[in-house]
Amino acid sequence: MPDVHRTIDAVWKLESAKIIAALTGIVRDVGLAEELAQDALVAALEQWPESGVPDNPGAWLTAIAKRRAVDRIRRDGRLERRHEQLAHELRQSGEAEPADDRDDVLRLMFVSCHPVLPTEARVALTLRLIGGLTAAEIARAFLVPEAVVAKRIAVAKRTLAEQRVPFELPAGDQLADRLSSVLEVVYLVFNEGYSATGGDDLMRPGLCLEALRLGRLLAAAVPYEAEVHGLVALMEIQASRSAARTGPSGEPVQLHEQNRGRWDQLLIRRGFTAMLRARECGGPAGPYVLQAAIAVCHAQAPTAEATDWGQIATLYTALERLLPTPVVRLNRAVAVGKAYGPQAGLDLADELTADPALRDYHLLPSVRGDLLERLGRTEEARLEFRRAAALTRNAAERAFLDRRAGALPAAAASPAGPPPAVLGTTARAFLDRDDLDAATVRSYGQTLRRLRLALGDDLPLGSLTADRVAGVFAAAWGTAAPRTWNRHRAAVRSFGAWAALDDLAAGLDRRPEPAGRTAAITPEQLERLWARPDVAGRERVLWRLLHESAASVRAVLALDVQDLDLGDRSARTGGTRVVWRSGTAQLLPELLAGRTRGPLFLTDRRPGPGRAAAPADLCPETGRARLSYERAERLFKLATRPLDPAGEGWTLRMLKPRR
Repeated sequence: MPDVHRTIDAVWKLESAKIIAALTGIVRDVGLAEELAQDALVAALEQWPESGVPDNPGAWLTAIAKRRAVDRIRRDGRLERRHEQLAHELRQSGEAEPADDRDDVLRLMFVSCHPVLPTEARVALTLRLIGGLTAAEIARAFLVPEAVVAKRIAVAKRTLAEQRVPFELPAGDQLADRLSSVLEVVYLVFNEGYSATGGDDLMRPGLCLEALRLGRLLAAAVPYEAEVHGLVALMEIQASRSAARTGPSGEPVQLHEQNRGRWDQLLIRRGFTAMLRARECGGPAGPYVLQAAIAVCHAQAPTAEATDWGQIATLYTALERLLPTPVVRLNRAVAVGKAYGPQAGLDLADELTADPALRDYHLLPSVRGDLLERLGRTEEARLEFRRAAALTRNAAERAFLDRRAGALPAAAASPAGPPPAVLGTTARAFLDRDDLDAATVRSYGQTLRRLRLALGDDLPLGSLTADRVAGVFAAAWGTAAPRTWNRHRAAVRSFGAWAALDDLAAGLDRRPEPAGRTAAITPEQLERLWARPDVAGRERVLWRLLHESAASVRAVLALDVQDLDLGDRSARTGGTRVVWRSGTAQLLPELLAGRTRGPLFLTDRRPGPGRAAAPADLCPETGRARLSYERAERLFKLATRPLDPAGEGWTLRMLKPRR
């Protein structure tokens, strides 16, 4: 029984694309075609263990699936003439496979990679329909929940049906655009297998093999497209190094340290053959052909020292003209550093440090660390390797980068005294202060986390300058809204002042913020708000108090019961005096309910063990915590949506009376 099931699994992976493609040509619906093919698979699982595996299992599955399609057409009462024609073909041909199954699979590939779908959906649907992988297998490969993959596939099939994407090969000018989408999907699958973005392992060989299979299938179906052969050549040569890319414990081995005797010569020859076919197609070299040419340069070099880095740098220059992406520019920096010296490469890499697209790309600090190490700037290199390790989500790469940082010679011992302060520990100490409330810690923490990721936890505090901070801001928040920019700027200034540093925001001008919606609630709308019977007593008091006192939201939420002077209708919190009128005075006694201490406005329930509040924010009589600004704001927005003509709801600041 296990042998039969393994056979069925292997047959399905080989034949499912052809079966689904043939069915899509009949029913014109990818989702329905896959459902019918799955019915055939279930029939095989039920019958083959007893009857044995047919001599031609793919044809058996195809015939069963087509009969299911005919039954479906008959039940739906549609396309009667087409049904009769198909039934006649089945009777005449028995289990014979169609002659154009390769064209059908190609059509299916173009459908599953259609530009109407987002990239993640294209990848998942292609692996499902063409690769025969289950949702669970795709989820394991990309380290995402199975439910996420299943949803992507379901939404993709529904989108294709709603958009009425035709089951046909694009023609004319559309072919190039559609083909680039297919090539992108295959390339993404291969890259994820060749250098996994997350998880414990450096590689996922299954994805590499699946991408190679898809690429070879595509090259056989579209033999006249140079870029298709270029992609196949690139993948064949890259895959040839797989055995040499990891050490005994799965640790990464750099290209110049790899044992070239372990490179797969068969795959290299196949890559060279695909490259020759790409050249025979003629025309200017495209991005995949140029990348394949770079791979050929590496494969032809008998040793790392014999690599023609000058030629590789020239090829990357040509690639950058066609594909001016930050990643291509970074790869060019590596090649230039090898060909013309590490300083030349570092100059190019430094130009990319302010690029927002690379702000969390671990290979940028990794490349800079390598170039700095070659220049003898070991302390700077160590910081870059540590920063790269913090950015990567792959455990094998993280361990490798940590080892590289640890292997660098230590700096000369400093005179006796405490070790120099560094960014990471100083930032944590700043956020651990008792005088910061939870909202401020969260806001400041976002700013400092970005600084730490961009500059590294081990950066000496004395090296944290306004210029460096300005570079981080340009990459992280260069296009942010003025309010967001100013919030992060204020956080940096507070941190710098606390740490006794020079003004870290010296290179950051405050951006003018557009005037917010103030005093937009009319008296008529306020009366409707006060008259609502479904408003809780806490919210009713809070809203009235904000309107009558014109105080800030944070000042009112900070009020404690013991601060209230009910007779004088006033209270003082910090340096702010809050005064109210009769509307609030009538409501306050019910809210207090005999309480004499603690926050005036409380949450609905006690905080959980993992969300302990500060003692000053806990009511000693009820155990409940102080109402947060965010919660109060959300409740007001939800309550006022029916009153807001725009249907968005209002903000608490809009309760301030007109002046």
